Amino acid sequence: MNYFELFKFSPAFDIDTALLAERYRELQRAVHPDKFANDTEQQKLLSVQRTAQVNDGFQTLKDPIRRAEHMLSLRGIELSHETTTVKDTGFLMQQMEWREALEDIRDSADPQASIDALYQSFAEYRAQLTQQLTQLLTSEQAEDALLAADQVRKLKFMAKLHDELTRVEDALLD
Repeated sequence: MNYFELFKFSPAFDIDTALLAERYRELQRAVHPDKFANDTEQQKLLSVQRTAQVNDGFQTLKDPIRRAEHMLSLRGIELSHETTTVKDTGFLMQQMEWREALEDIRDSADPQASIDALYQSFAEYRAQLTQQLTQLLTSEQAEDALLAADQVRKLKFMAKLHDELTRVEDALLD
């Protein structure tokens, strides 16, 4: 299913999330199962299915990584269950540096400063990746779609690493 069509958006990485939320509420009102309480069982079932599609579409489009994955899936590139790894050696080296910095936080003289520095580093790198991804997703070239898929893989890694850093920070605060 094309969630952009469902929510009446042109496929684009940058979307108006406030408008997305507004359209979500409109769709929910239109297909909510309570609206079909007195209808046939088939109508009720269709309503439940449609509500699930609307919910899934909203969750997909509101999350930038899932939105990019959806855009790529519309172009025949499925990333949601893949195990392909990033082959960019520069990114792999950066991963190693971040992992080492993450491991060194507990022994740091100023753990909070180390955490803040990592958050800043993540934000800067993620901003670069997102900017590149936005450009690649606007291209119609198949090669650019493959490059966009690599950017999404990197962003997924960044999200996991960000979660790890948050857990380390939470553990230090306890």
